[in-house]
Amino acid sequence: MNREKLLLVIDMQNDFVTGTLANREAEGIIEAIAEKIESYQRDDHPVFFTRDTHGDDYMETQEGKLLPVIHCLKGSPGWQIVDQLRAYAEEKEILDKPVFGSLQLPEWIVEKLGCAPKEIVLCGVCTDICVISNAMILKAAFPETVVSVEGALCAGVTPESHQTALAAMQACQIHVK
Repeated sequence: MNREKLLLVIDMQNDFVTGTLANREAEGIIEAIAEKIESYQRDDHPVFFTRDTHGDDYMETQEGKLLPVIHCLKGSPGWQIVDQLRAYAEEKEILDKPVFGSLQLPEWIVEKLGCAPKEIVLCGVCTDICVISNAMILKAAFPETVVSVEGALCAGVTPESHQTALAAMQACQIHVK
């Protein structure tokens, strides 16, 4: 495995694509993400996924109070990676995260790879919530790693908030492709 470059697919789950928080833009990037995954696999680069994961107590959490839409309940159909990408996601390659950004993510990546990669490329949803949160965490944890976001392979809550998030990441030295 070529550990220098890693593709991280953020939260491409049914609830964000066709479920309770459905997003037409998210539906439109699935095929291109599949092609990107296949190119990474051909070049023997690792591909990891994150999965937004909530429990039955979601509505009692701060996130649930501020976003009162039950979604991504562990084990539910909405929690699953979308069908078109599921075959690429092995359970050992998925990090379940209880909030937007995962402080466990950098340590989990090092554990999986045995080192910090030279480049981490992110794609997925939502650009303005989970993608930006994890990109910022990774940039802080790996200041000498090139952290990039494939802007065309991300979808935000709205097209405007997508563009705002890309600009914010770029301002923080995260490369936007």
